[in-house]
Amino acid sequence: MAQYDIVIIGAGPGGYNAAIRAGQLGLKTAIVEMGPTLGGTCLNVGCMPSKALLHASELFEAANKDFAGLGIEVSPKLNLAQMMAQKAESVAALTKGVEYLMKKNKADWVKGRGRITGPGQVEVTAADGTVTKLDTRNIIIATGSEPSGLPGVSVDQQRIVDSTGALSLPVVPKSLIVIGAGIIGLELGSVWRRLGAEVTVVEYLDRITPGMDAELAKTFQRGLTKQGMIFKLGAKVTGAKSGKSGVEVTVEPVAGGPAETLKADYVLLAIGRRPYTEGLGLESVGIVPDKRGFIETDHFRTSAPGIWALGDAIHGPMLAHKAEEDAVACVELIAGKAGHVDYNLVPSVVYTAPEAAWVGKTEEQLKADGIAYKSGKFPFSANSRAKVNHETDGFVKVLADPVTDEILGVHILGPQAGELIGEYCVAMAFKAASEDIARVCHPHPTRSEAGRQAAMGVEGWTMQA
Repeated sequence: MAQYDIVIIGAGPGGYNAAIRAGQLGLKTAIVEMGPTLGGTCLNVGCMPSKALLHASELFEAANKDFAGLGIEVSPKLNLAQMMAQKAESVAALTKGVEYLMKKNKADWVKGRGRITGPGQVEVTAADGTVTKLDTRNIIIATGSEPSGLPGVSVDQQRIVDSTGALSLPVVPKSLIVIGAGIIGLELGSVWRRLGAEVTVVEYLDRITPGMDAELAKTFQRGLTKQGMIFKLGAKVTGAKSGKSGVEVTVEPVAGGPAETLKADYVLLAIGRRPYTEGLGLESVGIVPDKRGFIETDHFRTSAPGIWALGDAIHGPMLAHKAEEDAVACVELIAGKAGHVDYNLVPSVVYTAPEAAWVGKTEEQLKADGIAYKSGKFPFSANSRAKVNHETDGFVKVLADPVTDEILGVHILGPQAGELIGEYCVAMAFKAASEDIARVCHPHPTRSEAGRQAAMGVEGWTMQA
């Protein structure tokens, strides 16, 4: 039986970053992964392959619609097989990179399905049935999440797919129904719309992207509609019937009324994700997940001594970068250091075109909590770089305390919003005031100036029209 300081179950961003930090701190570590490659959902069937397709499809649409206006005359032809191949090549390179990092940091990859059999005991069953027993001082549960299901909608990965299946459709659908107007549904819906599909998004709520600032979401939806997406909000999907030639989806108004049947070549079920915590042997150490599958923790400590949990397995934003932060903090606590994560500073990004990104509080949250605030807003239509690049949709909005001027939240819809939000994450980590951003020189012409101008707007001294 192998003896370790830490055994990590799951090799996604939370798991492999925990292994890296543990190696750096000199802790003998094993990482257990049942998939054929490391990297978890994010690298294999999530963040990275979706971004590869988002980038490629955005270039394809730009060549079709925008190049002529820039004086570039082309007639692009879609090669879907090559688009999928380059996606797979990128993913393979990334997963091999993680494998290299495990070796570099002396973490043993134990291949198979991990199960806790008692305090400090992990049993790993390989694909061929071989069982390996690991003895450890600490166990970290970093098993991530899986797509949530919906009664009446059976995912077969043929005509009715989840996010994994939507990354590898064999053809461009003539029509696609997306169930769920969250980040995953909108990103993958955007990919196939750009490549030629008619995309209809069905959402139970009366708005898209729950959790996003309402003004940002409204403007975001207007832009996606202009691009060709069709939205059916306040609509409940009660069933989906798959056939050889397509799918029929039954939809009812949430407020009541007659049902309707929608037809499409494919259906993407994207109503969120749930923790992957079943079958881990938690009962052997007295851990009982909540009704949604989340493991309750106190600074990553579970109710069982020596057992820790992080990432999508615990409460908080189900985001890869949040899991990475959890991983470092968790391992540092195990090592006797002061690990900590400020969840108010975990940014969210929707990688559509334009992108949407935000960090901190929304206006709705501040109002609900009775917190006073002031705001500044600046449109990309007045930003020089955005204007010459013909990327003028969206704006930057900064919310700040009316007395101290501390930045409380930032919301961006526009080109490269995911890159721009990082500046504000750093600023907010240091409790910066909006004036701190406003008085820092930014390079001209750049999109980052829109962030500065919005900060100037908090005190009403925006310098551009």
